[in-house]
Amino acid sequence: MNNLQEGKVKMTNYRWVITSMLFFATAINYLDRQVLSLTWSDFIAPEFHWTNNDYGTITGLFSIFYAVALLFAGKFIDWLDTKKGYLWSIGIWSFGAVLHAFCGIATAGIVAGEWTLSFEGALNAIAAVSDVSKVVTVSVSLFVFARLILAVGEAGNFPAAIKATAEYFPKKDRAFSTSIFNSGATIGALLAPVTIPFIAKAWGWEMAFIVIGALGFLWMGVWVFVYEKPEKNKRVNPTELAYILQDDSEEGADTQKDTGKKASFKQAFRHRQTWAFAVGKFMTDGVWWFLLFWVPAYLSAVYGLDSTEAAPHIFLVYLITMLSIIGGWLPTYFVDKKKMNPYAGRMKAMLIFAFFPLLVLFAQPLGHISVWLPVVIIGIAGAAHQAWSANIFSTVGDMFPKYAVATITGIGGMAGGVGSFLINKGSGMLFDYSIATNLRFLGFEGINAGYFIIFCICAFAYLIGWIIMKALVPKYELIREM
Repeated sequence: MNNLQEGKVKMTNYRWVITSMLFFATAINYLDRQVLSLTWSDFIAPEFHWTNNDYGTITGLFSIFYAVALLFAGKFIDWLDTKKGYLWSIGIWSFGAVLHAFCGIATAGIVAGEWTLSFEGALNAIAAVSDVSKVVTVSVSLFVFARLILAVGEAGNFPAAIKATAEYFPKKDRAFSTSIFNSGATIGALLAPVTIPFIAKAWGWEMAFIVIGALGFLWMGVWVFVYEKPEKNKRVNPTELAYILQDDSEEGADTQKDTGKKASFKQAFRHRQTWAFAVGKFMTDGVWWFLLFWVPAYLSAVYGLDSTEAAPHIFLVYLITMLSIIGGWLPTYFVDKKKMNPYAGRMKAMLIFAFFPLLVLFAQPLGHISVWLPVVIIGIAGAAHQAWSANIFSTVGDMFPKYAVATITGIGGMAGGVGSFLINKGSGMLFDYSIATNLRFLGFEGINAGYFIIFCICAFAYLIGWIIMKALVPKYELIREM
């Protein structure tokens, strides 16, 4: 037993309540992101005449908006602090999520001149418009605007969650806590295919955005009463507080406590650790976002499954991704049992996880046997990404003082967003090109060739990212002052 837990006063475990709140916020975050990917092909594209490239434009620009917003979201969270910053973040993105539902009404008003509060009336008005190109242009622009609001709000989720984790957990436990709340992304993605298409089919795609978007407002009502810093939280007893702050005595209180200092971008970019984190995110975030945004379209284009038929397949993908919980446990094992420092333990774990995405190379070749084989392989790659993600986030708390954590997280998130834009926009362009030209690549033709090319990129991204990170920061270096 840890010596901090010995004695007459039993340690409270309120830090896990905070982790559960971060988990639910992240799940809602990913549910909101998934509504578009699960409704565009069957419900939205026929109404607005979208192509793969149109969808790629919307998702790609979302990635850019998210990337730029992340650069400032971290500083915003550090400035406003965790409680208020998280409230603003989820409030904005929930509003943006609901806003998608009214893009059809706005399109009908702009293109057809018929302003109505009826979703069905808007659909009929759009159907009567002969100028298809105008419908496409206006509808894409409106969805891009809604994605902008969604992206600005969602950008605050991970900086706030990582900051809360740094405030409530000692370093050795942060990867495990992060893996738990980060699994909320998997749960959100897991619940999405078994809820969103059916809501859209029963009540219209607009109601899917409204129902899912409203969940964020419910979370806000709970967060107001749940979160306080551990030093001020009456639900955290002295024994738990001592456990939370155990790193202070080892590294100096100024490094760990929130002293009111702020980190500037100039200070952040002076450190190789910042660049290592940014490169790791740039190389790998796009893989997860590709899976998130394009797997439903992949199952439709390659295997002819509509959104409801694909639901069990997408569910399995994210069920397998739940294996990522091991990602938080493995570095703890290396630290506790192998006596490695947190950074070394995390990098060793990340190297192991970097090999699993190589299996994606076999997704297309094995697809002719059964659609379930690429589904399982994609699920394993998703689990590897989430395990990788939990650890790369935790490297920030390992090496930077608490007052800089959200800022550095935002910088890395921006880099990841840029990588995501490139893969999402590039995928849309490639898929339309592969169909139009019947592209041939390593034995695959048409859309199959397009997906195989993207899968090849995804397969090697993690190993390349790890090598660059290791070259920039070969061993653990704690930054005490920015």
